[in-house]
Amino acid sequence: MHPVLFRIPLPGVTVPLMPALLVVAALGAVLALFGYRKKAADLLIIGAVAAAAAAIAGFAYRGEVYTLSPLPVYSYGAMLCLSIVVGWYLTLGLASKDGLPRETMANCYFVTAVSALVGARLLYVVTNLGEFPSFQDLFALRRGGLVAYGGFLGGFVGSWLFLRKQRIRLLPWADVAVPSLATGLVVTRLGCYLYGCDFGKPLGDGAPAWLRSLGTFPRWSDSTLIEGSGSPAWIQHVNQRGLSADATESLPVHPTQLYEVLVGLALLVLVLAVRKNQRFRGQVFLAFTLGYGLLRFLLEVLRDDAERGEFGPHFAEQVLWSGALVIFGAAFAFGPARSIANDTARNVARVAAVLPGIVVFFALRPDTFAQSIAVQLSTSQWIGLLTGVGAAVAWATLLESAKRSPEAAMSLGEGALVEDDAPESERDAVEPDDAEPDEADSDDGDRDDAGAVERGEPEPAADDGGDADADASPPPAKANPSRPSQVGKKKRKKKLPRS
Repeated sequence: MHPVLFRIPLPGVTVPLMPALLVVAALGAVLALFGYRKKAADLLIIGAVAAAAAAIAGFAYRGEVYTLSPLPVYSYGAMLCLSIVVGWYLTLGLASKDGLPRETMANCYFVTAVSALVGARLLYVVTNLGEFPSFQDLFALRRGGLVAYGGFLGGFVGSWLFLRKQRIRLLPWADVAVPSLATGLVVTRLGCYLYGCDFGKPLGDGAPAWLRSLGTFPRWSDSTLIEGSGSPAWIQHVNQRGLSADATESLPVHPTQLYEVLVGLALLVLVLAVRKNQRFRGQVFLAFTLGYGLLRFLLEVLRDDAERGEFGPHFAEQVLWSGALVIFGAAFAFGPARSIANDTARNVARVAAVLPGIVVFFALRPDTFAQSIAVQLSTSQWIGLLTGVGAAVAWATLLESAKRSPEAAMSLGEGALVEDDAPESERDAVEPDDAEPDEADSDDGDRDDAGAVERGEPEPAADDGGDADADASPPPAKANPSRPSQVGKKKRKKKLPRS
């Protein structure tokens, strides 16, 4: 467990910050202009964000200089970048299978990723305002400070704003995006484990040795990080739990980072299973939302890091935890349980969903005259509870709509129509069946009767040999099933249908 994977060696050159950052801002503006001219939304956003951030930072650090030193590559940042790359290929592959336009979805993925990072940072800032005495501290990402649920909500809003202009429904995109959220949990929580953040409560003396070993975080040397020394767990245990400052490692705690890795794997299996029997757009997304809401709520019970944030009324432990589990169970019974076709299995699932809350109440109930423990919900627990209930209500609503109109429930939106596989040049090179014949294609010298009448020329008399019925039609040519007859007709070109 170490927060720095490796360091990139750099020459010890002193650089004035303001001019250097203004150069970066100018390059970002050029990139944004290029993206605007080429209609590339990803380049436009990257350039605009880089230009704005560099310009703001340049004025904030005017008059200051920076001496280059070996550049650390942090474990969490590296894992975050890896999760974005893995999510890119997974999401675009699923989008193509579902018939969503790849280029539009690629731009949407970029917008979603950026808005998710912004949302994750904003929720952390709101939850821990005391850590940001100055505006510059908002951009000190090397110290960490991202909340998964903030990224979830920020990405959702960013996707909605982008797709509404593309006339593509949000829910089909959400369905193909949530598997990458599950893989993102797996990868980024490994980064959290290496960094030592998001740790759990101390383990009891009866915990197995292997679990105690996984949950023990080292002190680190004083030069490991620019700010502070020691892993987050070691620092908190020294400040709050009486651990000696000479200790080389923290107290053994629940490795909640690894627990959430397992949560990510379980959710990935869940959403891929739901995709195989999907009845309406949004079903995969809602399954992830409810599942993650429940599992994250349970994980927060074991979390102990001070940056989680807690607010709201205090309740007795047995009342709050059991009541929340009953709410999650009722949400499942109201929403996803409706998708179980067998009546008996559906009723059994509904009862089983509510039972854990009742069991927890009696398990945590204190003895007679004993004082109960008062607890609060964390920020993520509030969000998990509310989004889980909302997902269940949406599930029930969309499922009923799918029963009335299955095709509409699986639609993608007007902007998701996929063009025909034939090249545009090939489609334009042919004419429709009812098009006017090309005079250049005529080789029999016949006159265009309709054209002649239109030009005011006299209509030619029928050459019937003097005794034939002028109104009689010539006998039809013998049909060839494999090739249109050319007898008495000019050549016609057939146009491929557009979809």
